[in-house]
Amino acid sequence: MAKKINAKHTPWWRVSWGKLLFLVLLALFVGLSPGQNIYLMAQESAVHVFPPWPIPVPTPAPYPVNVTGIYPGPEITATGVVVLDMDSGIFLYKRNETISLSPASTTKLLTALVVLDNYSLDDVVTVREMNVDGQSMGLVPGEKITVENLLYGALIYSGNDAAWALSDYYPGGEPKFVEAMNAKAQALHLTHSTFTNPVGYDDPNHKMTPIDLALLGEAALNNKTIAKMVAIPEITISDVTHTYFHQLKNVNELLGKIPGVGGIKTGWTQGAGENLITMVERGGHTVIIVTLHSQDRFGDTSRLIDWIFGNYQWNTLAPAT
Repeated sequence: MAKKINAKHTPWWRVSWGKLLFLVLLALFVGLSPGQNIYLMAQESAVHVFPPWPIPVPTPAPYPVNVTGIYPGPEITATGVVVLDMDSGIFLYKRNETISLSPASTTKLLTALVVLDNYSLDDVVTVREMNVDGQSMGLVPGEKITVENLLYGALIYSGNDAAWALSDYYPGGEPKFVEAMNAKAQALHLTHSTFTNPVGYDDPNHKMTPIDLALLGEAALNNKTIAKMVAIPEITISDVTHTYFHQLKNVNELLGKIPGVGGIKTGWTQGAGENLITMVERGGHTVIIVTLHSQDRFGDTSRLIDWIFGNYQWNTLAPAT
């Protein structure tokens, strides 16, 4: 018969050893836990959890206000017009801003963005035989020329041959390049515009709205390479062997004529009429002007520039204290 243990004479620690072991392990866990360690907590107490007060608030861009109440009338011949203040994102004027019109060579702004997404400026393109109508910078079949110089040809002189050569260089050629153009348009939220060619030839499915063109112009101007090129009045470029030289004069007649005008792109076809997207900067304020299907694009834009800076003032809105 087993001997019965007398609980009265058994040490307490033998009876409760399991509980003691649990308490010891719990104490070690709590003491070594980083979230509860008093030494770590003492160090962290010196670190600011919240930013200093008051929290700095970004200063809003100056807000354009029409102080006269005067707006353009029938003296502006363009069917579609958009005037956008770049800094505030405020539209100063819109006319038929959502109708679909032929953009003509203003298309080349999108062509240039796709090119800069996929090529290096020093890539060398071999020009192939092309059957290109309209404006041409005079590329020669077999000529080897850099992407940079082709962009000068497309953006300054609006060379259709330059735009075709750039699209032909794309993997899969011009059809795949056009697919990339439409994908880029969607990425830029040009949701009411579609493209069928890199030049701007008239096509029932090659259309833009004036407001989409304004947004495209804004994206193009935010690209330093494009912004630099469209502001150049005239330049001479060559192929890589310095055999063929091309003198390129900017088609935009307002560049160098009206103070503050810094580009950006012209366009014309018989179906599209006269198109122009312009950037003008005065007094630290940058404005984009779009005129589509105009009878006098340069005259319309000149009048719109006078109207903008003769009727608008920019107010700085300070946050309440």
